[in-house]
Amino acid sequence: MDLNLMRGLSVSTDSKIVLLVLDGLGGLPMHPFDRTELEAADTPNLDALAARSDLGLSRPVAAGVSPGSGPGHLALFGYDPLKYEVGRGVLSALGVGFELGENDLAARINFATKDESGRISDRRAGRISTEEATKLIDLLNQKLNLAGVEVFLIHEKEHRAVAIFRGSGLSDVLSDSDPQRVNLKPLPVEPMNGDAKAEKSSELANDFIKQANAILAGYHPANTVLLRGFGMYPALPKFDETYKLRAAAIAGYPMYKGLARLVGMEVLEESEGIAGEFQTLEENWGSYDFFFIHIKATDAAGEDGDFRRKVAVIEEVDVLIPDLLALGPAVLAVTGDHATPAKMKNHSWHRVPFLLHSEYTLPTASSFGERVCAGGSLGVFVAEEIMGLLMGHALKLNRYGA
Repeated sequence: MDLNLMRGLSVSTDSKIVLLVLDGLGGLPMHPFDRTELEAADTPNLDALAARSDLGLSRPVAAGVSPGSGPGHLALFGYDPLKYEVGRGVLSALGVGFELGENDLAARINFATKDESGRISDRRAGRISTEEATKLIDLLNQKLNLAGVEVFLIHEKEHRAVAIFRGSGLSDVLSDSDPQRVNLKPLPVEPMNGDAKAEKSSELANDFIKQANAILAGYHPANTVLLRGFGMYPALPKFDETYKLRAAAIAGYPMYKGLARLVGMEVLEESEGIAGEFQTLEENWGSYDFFFIHIKATDAAGEDGDFRRKVAVIEEVDVLIPDLLALGPAVLAVTGDHATPAKMKNHSWHRVPFLLHSEYTLPTASSFGERVCAGGSLGVFVAEEIMGLLMGHALKLNRYGA
C-alpha cells in the first residue's frame, strides 16, 4: 500500500476502528482431512459475525515466507515489511520502555538450553518464569564486562530479554546466533557485509555470548543465550500522521507495545489477561478512534504444539466478542499477524484468516475458518491492504481523482 496515498486521502472522523489480532491465528489440521485450530474451536459469536462480514486470507510477506512478528504486524499496519525492516531487538527495547539512542544497537535475547554436545535442546529454556529470568539478567548485568561499550540488559517476559549495546561505530547488519531449530549448535554472529562497523559489532556480540555462557554454565535449563533481531532505531512514517487517527494499542507482551510505540500509537496500560484487555478497551473507548488489540496466547500455544490450548484461547476470545460489538465500532477486523500451526510448532508461511465487519460488507459464509475464508468475498490478498480496507469501510478516505 502507498502510504503517501493514504496520507493524502485520509480524513479524521468520529467513527471507530478495532483491529483485533490473535497472534499466530492461522493453523493446520494435525491429521489429514481434520480441522484447523480455528475451525475446531466452538466460536458461535465469531461465526455469527462472519455471516455478516467480508472474509478472506491475507499474505503477510511473500509466498512461502514465514514472517516474524515484527514484519507480520508492520504489514497489518500498512507498512511494506520488505521496505521497512525493523530488528526484533528494537521492538523489545521499545516494548520495555527503553529510550533508544541513534547509535544504540539492540538485540533480542532468548534464554535457552544447551546439551553436553553443545547443541540447543530447547530454544526457550522451558519458558522459565519471569522471576527466574529476572535473576539471571541481574547476574549477567553484574558480571559481564565488554570493552568499549555500555551494555544494558533488561528482562522482557519469561525466557526473553533485550540487550542494548551503546557505543560508537556499531552496526546492525549482523546474522543471528539462533539456529531456529533444536538439535543444532548456536551460530556465530557474523557481519553480513564487509563494513568495519559490522565486523566490530559481530566481535562484540560473540564476546557477549561467550561471557554469558561462562556465567550461566551452572544454571539449568537456562544455561545459554541466543541473540537475534539486531537492530538500530529506524525512521518510519508515523501512523497517526498517515491515517489521521488517534490510535491506541492494548497488548500484554512488551514487544507488541514496542511495535505500537515505533509507529506512534499510544500504549494503554492493560488489566491482566484477555478479559483485562477487553476491559481496557471499554474504559478507553471514548478517547481514541483506532484500537489495536493484541492477543499473544494463541501464538504461544501454537509454538508449544498444543492444539487444544490454542483452540481454548480462540474460544476465550469468542466469548468476549459480544462485549466488543456492544461498544459500537464502525469497523471490526479479526485476524492474525501470521500462522503458527500447532502441527509445526513454529511460525509458517500459510495465509491468515481475515474477518472484516462493517455495514458495507458482502457476506459469503456462515462460519469463520481457513477454508471458508479462502472462498470469501475478499479472496487472497496482501496484508498491507488491510489498513486501506479498514479506512475505506470506516468512511475515512476521500475519493481518489476527479
